[in-house]
Amino acid sequence: MQNALRVFRMATSEIYGQTFDEDVSSDRTATCAECGGQVRTNSIETACEDCGLIIDEPQIDHGPEWRSYNEKTDSQKRVGPPRTVARHDNGLSTEIGRWRDGNGNQLAGSKRSRLSRMRREHSRGRFGSKADRNLAYGLGEVRRITSALGLSESIRNQACQLFRSAQNEDLLRGRSIEAIAAGSVYATCRCNGLGRTIEEIVALARVNQQRVMNAYKVLNQELGLPTQPIRPSGFVPRLASELGVSDLVRHRAQRLAEHSETVDKTVGVRPSGFAAACLYWASQEYGHPLTQRSAADAANVTPTTVRAHRDTIEGLPLWTSF
Repeated sequence: MQNALRVFRMATSEIYGQTFDEDVSSDRTATCAECGGQVRTNSIETACEDCGLIIDEPQIDHGPEWRSYNEKTDSQKRVGPPRTVARHDNGLSTEIGRWRDGNGNQLAGSKRSRLSRMRREHSRGRFGSKADRNLAYGLGEVRRITSALGLSESIRNQACQLFRSAQNEDLLRGRSIEAIAAGSVYATCRCNGLGRTIEEIVALARVNQQRVMNAYKVLNQELGLPTQPIRPSGFVPRLASELGVSDLVRHRAQRLAEHSETVDKTVGVRPSGFAAACLYWASQEYGHPLTQRSAADAANVTPTTVRAHRDTIEGLPLWTSF
């Protein structure tokens, strides 16, 4: 067998001559560990000339996954989008076109009819089970809510992964998919310390607030989420942006909220209402025209709540020193 392999290699080299692109070299000192034959090394791999054992080969190429066919940088060709947990198939599904082919040419009528039938059959075969269909619908709800709230892609992926974990732990049984999806978004915001209230999530969800709260409690208890307490300082940036106050007012309100948290003046209060009171107090200091009604509406509280928290801020010790 070894002699036949050697004869084949010699015949191949005689036929093709030196037309190989790789740089071939033979190491006279190295021998094969299997048969003791001579080792050959080229730009691709190191192999034994007698038995063909692959001794060494290149590692994984960590370079870009695209390739350019000309000097223009906008001609980078890719094989598809990256994997994502925001879709039930990790973003590896196939999409069938409608009107034009890959070169941009108009398709004929018969071709469009055939593609329509292919899309119908492809849509029927996308989901292997009812669990896959539920997962696709739930992840779509998570993407819709996070997009409407303007949350980042990282938060969206975390919420999608949390929904996947809830399905794997069989927490969807007896509960609506919409409630678990909304609860996953709210739980992700809580875990990351984002200033998002349950009312904002419910306003975009397709279920009522009680069902969303029940879903959040189940996720928190069954999965052991590292939720953080909601602090008024986390609501100040969003409310300041919504009210259109200056940076001086926003920084002052942020310091007021953080100081109030250190002296335990925010225990048992609504965080968004206290943040609105901090913004109102800071706007009065810098002469910004902000009313109690507008601050209360932005925080979804009443003006009475803003006035009560304003009195708390006024009673802070040495509030002018920070």
